[in-house]
Amino acid sequence: MTSVTTPLLRRLAPDAAQLGSASARAPFSKTVLEGAREIVRRVAKDGLDALLELRARYDDLAPDTPLLLERDALERTFNSRPAAERALLERTADRIRRFAEAQRAALLDVEIPVPGGRAGHRFLPLESAAGYVPAGRYPLPSSALMNAIPARTAGVARVLLATPKPDPTTLAAAFVAGADAVLLAGGAQAIAALAYGAGPIAPVDVITGPGNAWVTAAKSLVTERVAIDGLAGPSELLVIAGPDANPAWIAADLLAQAEHDELAEPGLLAFDEGTLEAVERELGRQLPLLDTRDTAARALSNGFAVLVDSDAQALELSERLAPEHLQLVGARAEALGPRLARYGALFVGERSGEVLGDYGAGPNHVLPTGGTARFASGLSVLDFLRARTFLELDDAAELAQDSADLARLEGLSAHAAAADLRL
Repeated sequence: MTSVTTPLLRRLAPDAAQLGSASARAPFSKTVLEGAREIVRRVAKDGLDALLELRARYDDLAPDTPLLLERDALERTFNSRPAAERALLERTADRIRRFAEAQRAALLDVEIPVPGGRAGHRFLPLESAAGYVPAGRYPLPSSALMNAIPARTAGVARVLLATPKPDPTTLAAAFVAGADAVLLAGGAQAIAALAYGAGPIAPVDVITGPGNAWVTAAKSLVTERVAIDGLAGPSELLVIAGPDANPAWIAADLLAQAEHDELAEPGLLAFDEGTLEAVERELGRQLPLLDTRDTAARALSNGFAVLVDSDAQALELSERLAPEHLQLVGARAEALGPRLARYGALFVGERSGEVLGDYGAGPNHVLPTGGTARFASGLSVLDFLRARTFLELDDAAELAQDSADLARLEGLSAHAAAADLRL
C-alpha cells in the first residue's frame, strides 16, 4: 500500500475548516466584476452588434458559427448521434423529468373563504427562461438536462439554453430536454443578451445555471432586469465518514469532486484517526491513475480533513459549513441525516455517491455553494413558478370596514375613502 508523507488533504482543527465564501473567497474578483459590468453595459446599449463583437473576441468559435440554433437544428443533431448515446440521454432526462413532475404535483393551488368571498393563490409559470451550460474544460450535456427540464415541466412557454461551445452531445441533450433554442455564446456577453435581449434573442424572465467567474459576475449585475437562481462559486463536497465506511469509495468520491476545477473544495470529517489515514492512503493510490490528476491535486490542496470528537461536533461543523454536496457514509454518519438541514443536496449511504446525483438520478445538480445553502435551495420547478394571489368578493362590507379603520390609523385618507365606498 502506498504511503503518503505529505497529506493531500490539509489536516485542520474543526474551528479552522471553511468552504466557499466562509473563507472570504468571493465567486468573482473586483476586476472580473468591473470587466463584466462593461460587457453587460455594452450589450444592453448596443444589442446584437455588441454581442457579435464580444462573441468574436472572447468565445472560441469559428466565424461562421450561427448565433442561435432553433429546435429543428437541435433535432437533427440528436438524430445524428449514436443510438446508445440517444438512449442514455433519454433515460437520464426521464428520471430528471419524473422528479420535477413530482415536485410540481406537490405545489397545490389554494382557495379559502374570506368574509364576503374567496381568496387564494395559483402557481403560474414564468413566460421565458434561459439556462447556462458551461463548457470550459469539458462539455456538460448533463447541465443542459438539469436546466431545461424543470423549466419545461413548470410550464415555461419558451426555454433557451446558452453555451460557449456547440458540442453535439450538449445540443442533443438540449433537444431531449425540450429546449426551444440554444444561444451559441458564453461568458458575460451571453448573460447580458439573455437579460436585455439582442437581435433574435428576446429578454427572458429568469436565468439559471452555473458558469465561470465572468458568468457569475454578470448574473449578479442583471438582477434588476431578470431573476436568477443564485451565484455559484467553486463546487464543494463534504463527506462525513463513520469507522465502517469504505475508504476507497470515499477517496474516489473526493477525487470526483476535485477534478471539477482546481478551485473545487473537497472536505472530510471522520470520527477516528484510522479513517482519515486510510482515506489519505487511497487518495495517494488513486490520484496518479487519473487523467485529471493535475487539476484534482490542486483542488485537494483547497480541501481539508478534520477529526471530530462527537456527533454533536460533526453536526455543528456541517451546519456551519452548509456544503453544496453533503455525503454521509457509515452507520454513525448516516444516523445524523435527520438532524441535518443545511446542505444543497444530501447523499446517504456509500452507494448513494454524489456522482450519481451529478448525472441524473432525479434531483437537480445545480446547487447553492459558498455557505448559501443556509438560505438557498437547489434548482427546481420552484425557480420557474410564482405564487399569484387573488381576491374575489361579492359582499365587501366587513372587509371594507376593517380596511377603512386601518387606513385611518395609518393616516391614509384616500385608502379609507376607497374602502368606505364599498360599505
